[in-house]
Amino acid sequence: METSARLYSFNYSELRTYLWSMLFVACNILLPQVFHLVPQGGIVFAPLSLVILAGSYKLGWKTGLLAAVASPLVNHLLTGMPAWGMLPLMTLKLAALALLAGLAAQHFKRVSLPLIVGVVLVAELLGALAELLLTGGIASTVQDFSVGYPGLLLQVAGTWIVCKYL
Repeated sequence: METSARLYSFNYSELRTYLWSMLFVACNILLPQVFHLVPQGGIVFAPLSLVILAGSYKLGWKTGLLAAVASPLVNHLLTGMPAWGMLPLMTLKLAALALLAGLAAQHFKRVSLPLIVGVVLVAELLGALAELLLTGGIASTVQDFSVGYPGLLLQVAGTWIVCKYL
């Protein structure tokens, strides 16, 4: 499925870049609270990634990157999650997702399910590589795919819906 949609790319000199980023950070504080009502909801659904992916694809990599860097830190300071030791890895994964999504949207100038799937898979593979290099353990890396596949599907479907209809 492919569709034409309005995709934006805001610059750091624009106020709306920061306003949208703050909105994404706020969503990334509230949304995980909802998903954590489900047992292992944060691990299964990766709610931070959903907001970053959709926001970066729709509004550009600069807006998404600001939110990707700020969201884990603000979340940790307010809720204690993610754990302090996971902050660098979580920030790196979200930053890669924001960059990939925003750059893909900017380059292809369209919304398509295969393109969004590609962005998610490449970001997950880069994140898995970073996780292996930083932690040396493969168990949590495999868990992102084996347990977190509903979240990956939610990211793809959610981003497609947001970009197409909002």
